[in-house]
Amino acid sequence: MKTIGIPRGLFFYYYYPLWRTFFEKLGVQVVVSAPTNRRIVDQGLLTAVNEACLPVKVYYGHVLDLCHRGVDYIFAPRLVSVEYRGYICPKFMGIPDMLRAQIPDLPPLIDIKVDLSRDERQLERDVFELGKLFGSDRYKVKAAWAAGQQELEEFRRIAAVGFPLNQAVTIWERAGEAPMASGDKTRLNPGGENIRTGGEASEATPRSSDLTIGVLGHGYSLCDAMVSMGLVRKLQELGARVVTAEMLKTDEVEAYASTLPKRMFWTLGKKNIGSALWMDEEPAVDGIIYLACFGCGPDSLVGEIIARRVVNTPFMMMIVDEHTGEAGVVTRLEAFYDMVARRKNAV
Repeated sequence: MKTIGIPRGLFFYYYYPLWRTFFEKLGVQVVVSAPTNRRIVDQGLLTAVNEACLPVKVYYGHVLDLCHRGVDYIFAPRLVSVEYRGYICPKFMGIPDMLRAQIPDLPPLIDIKVDLSRDERQLERDVFELGKLFGSDRYKVKAAWAAGQQELEEFRRIAAVGFPLNQAVTIWERAGEAPMASGDKTRLNPGGENIRTGGEASEATPRSSDLTIGVLGHGYSLCDAMVSMGLVRKLQELGARVVTAEMLKTDEVEAYASTLPKRMFWTLGKKNIGSALWMDEEPAVDGIIYLACFGCGPDSLVGEIIARRVVNTPFMMMIVDEHTGEAGVVTRLEAFYDMVARRKNAV
């Protein structure tokens, strides 16, 4: 059986269920790189160009981790756009070329181009060509793609209930491995209150709290515990209920983002701005934190726009890089949490 490695970085937390299901339905074994650790970060820093942002450097480390595992292929899609008239950071387009130029003895890359800025027809053709690589006919590829889309929607429903993307990935994986209770065909109960894995509520159910903090940022930074220094987990440990962009309704986020004088063409930037503006007018949200990575051009602009337009809710922008220490992050989070709590109690 052929093996394909999927790096646990960049858009992993957005589309992993889709690609894992697709490849497994084609009879390919999927190998995922280890969760980000110090070794992976250090290897990425030593290999990537200095001008790359921290998430890209970490991605290099995950690719190197897969190289050591001896996989037959590495999945490194060339991401251009994931929505109509919206685009991803230009670095994503060049990732496959950068990897080939800087990592010796690299396994063959599957660098399928994803560009939905106009339509999906070219992606569909490329998906069928990809299926041929593993000896699958058109009907099998179509069925595998449909199954992947279905699992992606299931994963997004899990996130929408109240789980950050990294926690949603874990729940989705456990739900797929655990046997369902008799007659239980869904992972979400009819009330939408908690996730079901084998008929039992997930142990990762968010804690209830009187304080709600909106946490924004690129998912590949926010959901990587090493990059974000466990920001979401630390807020939950403090007792806060965390709200992320994936938990909001897409049409409402789009409506708030459209209030900008000029349309934001970066998909994730638009999503973060729209979410921040929604949170700013939502009385239940007590504070907003935006996590940005040093060296990210879009982050510097988006963070500034949010800081200027959020006027009703306490806001903090936290910038991290490879030198950021956990102690400093904890101190800032605790101070922000205490300030928001005092403000709410004073009302």
